[in-house]
Amino acid sequence: MLQGLPMERDVSPFVPPSLITSVRSTRPVSPMLFPDGHEGWLVTGYEAVRQVLADVRFSSRQDLGIVHVPFPTGMPEMTEPVPQEPGVFISMDPPDHTRLRRKLTGAFTVKRMKALEEHVVELTERRLDELAKLTPPVDLVREFALPVPSLVICELLGVPYADRDVFETNASRFMERDITLEDKIAVYVALSTYLAELITGKRAEPGDDLLSDLARDEDLSLEELTGMAFLLLLAGHETTANMLALGTFALLEHPDQMAALRSAPELIPDAVEELLRYLAVADVFFRYASEDIEFHGETIREGSMVVVSLLAGNHDPERYEDAGTLDVHRNARGHLAFGHGVHQCLGQQLARIEMRAGFEGLLRRFPALRLAVPADEVKLKTNMNIYGVHALPVTWE
Repeated sequence: MLQGLPMERDVSPFVPPSLITSVRSTRPVSPMLFPDGHEGWLVTGYEAVRQVLADVRFSSRQDLGIVHVPFPTGMPEMTEPVPQEPGVFISMDPPDHTRLRRKLTGAFTVKRMKALEEHVVELTERRLDELAKLTPPVDLVREFALPVPSLVICELLGVPYADRDVFETNASRFMERDITLEDKIAVYVALSTYLAELITGKRAEPGDDLLSDLARDEDLSLEELTGMAFLLLLAGHETTANMLALGTFALLEHPDQMAALRSAPELIPDAVEELLRYLAVADVFFRYASEDIEFHGETIREGSMVVVSLLAGNHDPERYEDAGTLDVHRNARGHLAFGHGVHQCLGQQLARIEMRAGFEGLLRRFPALRLAVPADEVKLKTNMNIYGVHALPVTWE
């Protein structure tokens, strides 16, 4: 039985730990002993991951039982269920999840996102202009990968970009695995207080933005609106920022793939899907067995925590040939980077637009882009719930 979730990226910064790869090849639904002694499960096979995410018997609710975490954290062991936070629909099941998510689906349609694409490209180009004015070496995270999605989500939600330090710092701190319970609560309260005040203002004087649209909905309480805003703000910039930075690092470490994109920019949309598959920065998700479930030849007992690895599923050779190789010519459609089922990422079309604009612009504007430090000196976010790099020092001629 696995003793906790293997975390060390011992093969490369981009592929699953070798122990997870080994487990997937022999037992894609595998028992795992959690640090607190709970006997739960790890799901690593592509088909099994998809099925867990689509099966409502595997609940997303954290208030059904004690949350068991599969890796060491700065938090004390849980002794009782975590109360449900209003509005945070990612940790809800239908019909509660359905009611809240439905309030947002209109804002994130493919048609709406397509209409936004030109503006995202414009914002990205402006940021590239600022980057070009700097004297290298520069940190690509601070100067490009983080500002672009922050600008976009601020405009979409109606959050003043001048307040970005409030949410960027707190959001990053909130995602740390070794954060103490006291610090996590303090960060959550700080962000929630800020957002509640912002939403209260929008209810009084609505603008032309998503939070104003939600604030007009009298069916939503202030607490629900604040929880929804927290989720949108956190997911709307952290994941894309990490994909832009880690994706650039991956391309710099695979110069043949970067050269292919420079010579054929029309490959960018497929390359974005392949980078999403290959990197899956939001990797680990939790489910709770709400009843006894017979699954892939195993009996998962009611009350068991089930950990799914999207990264391991995306690297399953049963689904993708030579899955451990980055190949921008690959048809990577069907990857699990945005999840699957009712909780599949609401903002995935926006993320794709930002990544297409970001990678295309960066490769076009900086043909001599390269790392400014040895690759093994790039500090990886091994301590964070969303994977990436803390900084990416780059230079150019």
